[in-house]
Amino acid sequence: MMAEKRQTDTAEFTREAVRLVTVQGDGVAKAARHVGSNATRLGRWRREQEAREDRAFPGKGRVSPEQAALPCLREEQKRLRLERELLTKAAAFCANEVS
Repeated sequence: MMAEKRQTDTAEFTREAVRLVTVQGDGVAKAARHVGSNATRLGRWRREQEAREDRAFPGKGRVSPEQAALPCLREEQKRLRLERELLTKAAAFCANEVS
C-alpha cells in the first residue's frame, strides 16, 4: 500500500482561498469545498493571515519589520566590532608607550 502524496499549496492559492472567506463572505466550509481544500486547513490559513494583518504569507512576500532591520543591525555590529578592535589596539599601544 502506497502512502498518499501530501498536497502542497502555493501562496497564491492560499491567498485566494482566504480571500473567498474574508472578502466575499463565504463560510470556511463553503470556500473549502469551492477550492477543493480542507476546511480546517483553510480556517488555519485565515487565522494566520489575520494574525499577520496586512503582511503576506511567509516566503517571497513582504518581510516583517524585524527582518527588514536585520541588515542595518548587522552593518552596525560590524562597525562596532571594528571600532572595538581599533580601541583595543590603541589602548595596548598607549600602555606600551607609557611603560
